[in-house]
Amino acid sequence: MPAYIPPWQREPARRPAPRRAPGPVRERRPPSAPLRGLAAPASPGHAGQAEAPADTSWGGANARWYDSAVGEEGTHYQDRLIFPRVLRLLNLQAREQFLDLACGQGAFSRLAAQTGAKITGVDLSGDLIRAAWERSKGSPLNFLVADARDLSKTLAGKSFDAIACILAVQNIDPLEPVFTSAAASLKPRGRFVMVMSHPSFRIPRQSEWGWDDAKKLSYRRVDRYLLPLKIPIQTHPGANPGLTTWTFHRPLQAYVSALSQAGLAIDALEEWTSERISQPGPRAKAENRAREEFPLFLALRAIKRS
Repeated sequence: MPAYIPPWQREPARRPAPRRAPGPVRERRPPSAPLRGLAAPASPGHAGQAEAPADTSWGGANARWYDSAVGEEGTHYQDRLIFPRVLRLLNLQAREQFLDLACGQGAFSRLAAQTGAKITGVDLSGDLIRAAWERSKGSPLNFLVADARDLSKTLAGKSFDAIACILAVQNIDPLEPVFTSAAASLKPRGRFVMVMSHPSFRIPRQSEWGWDDAKKLSYRRVDRYLLPLKIPIQTHPGANPGLTTWTFHRPLQAYVSALSQAGLAIDALEEWTSERISQPGPRAKAENRAREEFPLFLALRAIKRS
């Protein structure tokens, strides 16, 4: 749920943050994309873990790259901006059942476990689930290989107080089964929180930063918005330019409509801006102001209707 930020979506020049070097934010290949990479079998010794489906490229080298980039606590944006705010929106309580949908290698699951909630993480990539187990040794977390669009077999009979899908929903197609499956897995009045790159301002290859020299303004240019788009993304920029995954742009109304049809009622919407600061220079003030005006991420919380 997630996602590497490609060059056409990146912020203007910025002052590096005083912390460990940030990694890319993951974007997932949906099952409908052309197959690249290997799907790994389940790790032995973990009860209930299914064999990985053969329609994900997030195995092998891709999984190792992503696991290294995210590390124990998440990338810069995840650790500093996204994860704390998702926890606030979820408001997890001790002993509640929580599902981390499209969990990757489990960075958010490990953080959520500190609330005392009982954590289950699922992802389509067997290699990333194996990495989640390896990084979570000694913890009571449970990780399973499963398709976010159909949890009925893997999680049959289980229900959850809360579900989160972080930086993955824009990389899964079709969209509607994700919300239907999540709603079916929630208890009545259960909470569903998702975070994605903002679909109004962060459209790969169709949006970018620009500079108006006459007005001395940094602006956000959007070339397309309302029509759905399927856009290729380089998984390993520089390392293997030929290896691509896919992102699916949809207008905001598509998400609202799909949530409503699944029986999920939105009760919170937040737009999160980057906390980055431009390097000192003649454009720094305008860039910083623009960065505060155009959000980087969109977060939605929805409640399952009784």
